[in-house]
Amino acid sequence: MPGGYNGKILRVNLTTGTQSVEEPSDVFYRTYFGGRGFNAYFLMTELKPGIDPLGPENKLVFSLGPVTGHPLSGSGRNSVGAKSPLTGGYGEGDVGGFFGAELKHAGFDAIIVEGRSPKPVYLWVHDGQCEIRDAGRIWGKDTLPAQEAIQAELGDKRVRVCQIGPAGENMVRYACVLNDVSHAAGRTGMGAVMGSKNLKAVAARGRKTPAIPDPATIKQMAKWYADNFMDLSRGMWEHGTDGGLITLSMTGGLPTRNFQEGSFEDAEKLTGATMTNTILVDRDNCYACVLNCKRVVKTGEPYNVNPAYGGPEYETCGALGSCCGVGDLEAVAKGSERCNALGLDTISAGATIAFAMECFEKGLITKEDTGGIDLRFGNAAAMLEVLDLIAKREGIGDLLAEGCARAAKKIGKGAEQFAMQVKGQELPMHEARLKHGLGVGYSISPTGADHCHNLHDVGYTTEGSPMIVDMAAQWGILEPMPFNDLGPKKMRLFTYHVNWQSLMNCLGLCQFPAFRSVRTAQIVSAVTGWNTSVFELMKVGERMNTLCRAFNIREGFTDADDTLPERFFHAFDEEKPTTAAVDREAWQKAKLMYYHAMGWDDNGVPTQDKLDELNLGWVAEELAKSPAPTAR
Repeated sequence: MPGGYNGKILRVNLTTGTQSVEEPSDVFYRTYFGGRGFNAYFLMTELKPGIDPLGPENKLVFSLGPVTGHPLSGSGRNSVGAKSPLTGGYGEGDVGGFFGAELKHAGFDAIIVEGRSPKPVYLWVHDGQCEIRDAGRIWGKDTLPAQEAIQAELGDKRVRVCQIGPAGENMVRYACVLNDVSHAAGRTGMGAVMGSKNLKAVAARGRKTPAIPDPATIKQMAKWYADNFMDLSRGMWEHGTDGGLITLSMTGGLPTRNFQEGSFEDAEKLTGATMTNTILVDRDNCYACVLNCKRVVKTGEPYNVNPAYGGPEYETCGALGSCCGVGDLEAVAKGSERCNALGLDTISAGATIAFAMECFEKGLITKEDTGGIDLRFGNAAAMLEVLDLIAKREGIGDLLAEGCARAAKKIGKGAEQFAMQVKGQELPMHEARLKHGLGVGYSISPTGADHCHNLHDVGYTTEGSPMIVDMAAQWGILEPMPFNDLGPKKMRLFTYHVNWQSLMNCLGLCQFPAFRSVRTAQIVSAVTGWNTSVFELMKVGERMNTLCRAFNIREGFTDADDTLPERFFHAFDEEKPTTAAVDREAWQKAKLMYYHAMGWDDNGVPTQDKLDELNLGWVAEELAKSPAPTAR
């Protein structure tokens, strides 16, 4: 048994109320590693093609990586996977906090949840055991009172809770899963799947960390980062992920009024520095991490934001702020609080509201449709009101709970052109007309538009930058390149980078601590005892991107789904030197270069030779089950 793992995977069937424990082989662990790897494997091998994502046939996987739960900055992450009710393809949300570490200490590497309970329940996982408990009295509660009720019932405030809010219970298609009420597995609607199973929460408490063969190296790595993080990550500590908002606005990279513009006139009011100087009351962290990049905010009247729900990240300030034309930081903080209380992904919620605002201003929907709400850009009160309507599926909220792609189809009248989404998932708050490689990443992402397992071109544009010296050089990439380049050199970098980001979702290791490639390989070796390498880890990421791709193909996705909203092929009205329309021909060629670099054919289908090389030869039989392509 490799170090770092428990060697046990818990399987719970909510329909029958039964459970079992499986003990995978060492080969399984080294092939699939954890996190995304476990998700993709179990979904590919155990789901029938074409199932309803919100039906009992779907499975929900809570998965940890080998690094999760060990005493090292960045080791607090876990993954949640299922077939996505938002995209209809591979679904995954990755999240920090303390729940993942507690689950590892409780004795399991993953939980596979099957079926559907006839009544609301939660799982109580502790020291190698699992109980299915009644959740009737907490069903319908916001996340904070629900967490407090679970901890009170179990008699231990140190119990860590992973749960859904009312949005998940009502199966909003982009409902998220919350760890510790302020850490969100936000994307692809995993909260809706959890709600469809009548599963309110998973509570965990454990007292034993799996043994590792080289604790001295982990201690050394932890000390190195603790001694150097202020030099490496000072900006993240000072102002959190929102620290770069003002720079993005100045360079034309801040999504504004539903991506119609790249700069926001009130950006200064939303930036991390403003938050630090006004409403910030504390900094929070994840398990064992010294970075403390999480924000904790508090406001008085008229919003009265509860600091127990943390504070807004950059994505939230972009989605509920500039993308909706809202320049009131306290209103955005209230929106962040409501999303965490209700269990809504702030990105999809904000982007869907911004879509509705553009439709409203262009006359595609009216006050009759909105229930009298003046749903215009800049109306903070409307934004906040609609968030609650979405979570409750009331009024206009019932339509917007479906996500902007489905809402646009129902509205008609050309509304699809205002839906900023790929594969049904709303775009995060990064502008493809500033970062052109990122635009390719939106197109080919297996989960729909995503920024975390993507390339942010601006990090690789300057000779001597940390991303060139400390990261890319370890992959053999030695020169910077323009952020709007989509040539062979950029796509080589892109391929390596997105494979590495996929690996990080397998390890349970956060990307914010600056361990980079070589140190990451040393960490994995120290935890597991494997004599691993950057090469092997890169192949793990490639294997998982290919396996996720194969899952989507089996669900009927084709290269035609690797698209980008038409808006990004057109320049802003007020162009900046740093931004330009994505060149359609260059983008198409870049996609094809990526397919070929990954060992896929011209249609983006993995070849048999590539599957065999990645030890995924068995996937070819699954690809043969692919249905005829359907219009999306």
